[in-house]
Amino acid sequence: MSLQSKDVQAIAHLARLHVSEADLAVYASSLSKIMDMVEQLKAADTSKVDPMAHPLAGQVQRMRPDVVTETDQHEKFQQNAPKTEASLYLVPKVIE
Repeated sequence: MSLQSKDVQAIAHLARLHVSEADLAVYASSLSKIMDMVEQLKAADTSKVDPMAHPLAGQVQRMRPDVVTETDQHEKFQQNAPKTEASLYLVPKVIE
């Protein structure tokens, strides 16, 4: 798949990105190479590959114990706040 500069401009507009005119050709080339690689991956025969629910199927992943390591210090932290109520920080309304 070959992307043109106008395609890159449209993608950049949708993503709300500014791309300079000088960079359009570079991005078009790079994105075209990526799209070509995706097309190659689509062509690979995966009919004999079993779908995996987890990459470590049949194995156990070692995990650390779920232990609390920090103490509750919210009262200490809220002493620095200008306004608090019911353990919540009060902030000025910014949307009407």
